[in-house]
Amino acid sequence: MIQRTVLLKFADTTSKEQLQEVITRFKALKKVLKGIVEIHAGFNLAEKSKEYQVILMVRFENVAALDAYIVNEEHQAVASFIREVGRLDSIGVDIEL
Repeated sequence: MIQRTVLLKFADTTSKEQLQEVITRFKALKKVLKGIVEIHAGFNLAEKSKEYQVILMVRFENVAALDAYIVNEEHQAVASFIREVGRLDSIGVDIEL
């Protein structure tokens, strides 16, 4: 199993409603993508690294599912929305569980 975790930093002009929409759209990917074991998204509650406002996590059955996710048009649409609403930076990591 592979887990991808992404921390997202947004512009000061990005509204709380837009951040919530990022979370909602990301969670909806579970319904349209095969190979996802679980998916989580929410607001960063930690004081450390609080400039990263949204955290996304997804667990895949295997590397092939991760590879399919990366190029999937539904995922690309969510990534595009994230950029549109003011993403300044992101940190992404993958680990094998």
